[in-house]
Amino acid sequence: MSQTGLARLIGYDFIQPSLFVQALTHRSHSGLNNERLEFLGDGMLNFIIANQLYLRYPKLSEGDLSRLRAQLVKEATLSSIAKGLNLGDALLLGEGELKSAGWRRPSVLADALEAIIGAVFLDGGFAAAEALVIRLYASLFEQIDPKSIGKDPKSLLQEYLQGRKLELPEYNVLEITGEAHDQAFRVACVIPKLNIQTFGEGTSRRIAEQASAEKAYEIAVKGSIK
Repeated sequence: MSQTGLARLIGYDFIQPSLFVQALTHRSHSGLNNERLEFLGDGMLNFIIANQLYLRYPKLSEGDLSRLRAQLVKEATLSSIAKGLNLGDALLLGEGELKSAGWRRPSVLADALEAIIGAVFLDGGFAAAEALVIRLYASLFEQIDPKSIGKDPKSLLQEYLQGRKLELPEYNVLEITGEAHDQAFRVACVIPKLNIQTFGEGTSRRIAEQASAEKAYEIAVKGSIK
């Protein structure tokens, strides 16, 4: 996907296109990269998500709001959103990152998405950045279940299956890529009885398992069991 195509998907037309290019530039590609924009976008994202949760859930405690925000701004969530946009196809990566498939590494995708939020803030102001985050998170806001706050995806999936007397899922490591200090794991979550197999990626086996469990849980709840 071209950067123009990605801009259409996120629904924002940059006044300063150079900011958008910088947001998509990994440090392996150029000295003028997205690290500072990612720092800015991270702060913007945390505030915007916190404000949205405060407005949408007036009865939740501070602790529950904090836990819910943590779920929404974590690497796995950000990389999932980025993959939905095919953001990796528009990244500018150095030769090493290209050889190690850096365009699909969760940490690289998450950082780039935060950098885009930072770039939109610099280009169009707070209202533009807020509107972007609300668009990106629209479906996630609809799926929020306050009862699940504080429980990780693997625990939720386990409770769901145990409540229906089904066997627990199997987690299989399919691939490990990258250098020892910056590895990416790809894990499959398999539930034979429900004919479910999902995949998750992360910078550790645990993160990848949680990502695959989250997808499996959503599928199971939405329709596999009535």
